[in-house]
Amino acid sequence: MSLFDAGKAQQFLRKIPEAPERGTTETANPLQQNMDTSMTHPIPKTVSVEPAILYWGTPVVLISTLNENGSSNLAPMSSAFWLGWRCILGLDASSKTTENLIRTGQCVLNLPSADQVTNVDRLARLTGSDPVPDAKQMRGYSHGSRKWEISGLTPVASETVSPPRAIECPVQMEAVLAATNGFMADDPVWKVGIRVFEVRIQRVHVHPALVMDGTTDRIDPDRWNPLIMKFQQFYGLRYRQIHASRLGEIPEATYLSPDVARARSESAVRR
Repeated sequence: MSLFDAGKAQQFLRKIPEAPERGTTETANPLQQNMDTSMTHPIPKTVSVEPAILYWGTPVVLISTLNENGSSNLAPMSSAFWLGWRCILGLDASSKTTENLIRTGQCVLNLPSADQVTNVDRLARLTGSDPVPDAKQMRGYSHGSRKWEISGLTPVASETVSPPRAIECPVQMEAVLAATNGFMADDPVWKVGIRVFEVRIQRVHVHPALVMDGTTDRIDPDRWNPLIMKFQQFYGLRYRQIHASRLGEIPEATYLSPDVARARSESAVRR
């Protein structure tokens, strides 16, 4: 069935301007005018670069999961994006979060605002895994089992899953595991180091201040200031860095993917 009823369709069609008759002069298209004007401006130059990481900027997520002894783990990450009420998470295969998520199938995605940047940074370079995986030892990680206390955040009970929520985070989403996928399957070394998870959101909690006036289920974008990570550094929704990042002390080269060399060699072949 159409999204528009017959009446709305008629109104929509009446708004579409008719094509001009032959011999008449049509009003200039503003978009075309802008395109023509742009041709008079200098064309920006580009350079080819090979950054070790391509972290252009995504929201920080604090993932809470349940450990095997009944305690909970809290870990920051930023390789995440949403489609509808599904979220895709890219995680280190050796992390405690990955282990817990595979075992329990549950998590909470807590989204901190820029106001919680110090809480998040306290968790940088800590892992719930014991012993610390080799890849994390190389980057200066240490084991930490009391992450809630270290972060200064408060765990509260969730409604549909076992892991707790971080009540200070303006957004808390209870989720269950829907699918687990590999990553970089064409690389024999890296394919075992990263896991990609699809989780399904079951309950969304937000601070009331985020709700758009006059509504019950809409978020006011002007009131939501997510904590953003760009190239291992913390940002809010402004251009200036808002806080020093301990994660940013790790050389980007330690994350260098073999895809960089592969892209370079394939480019050379095409030449």
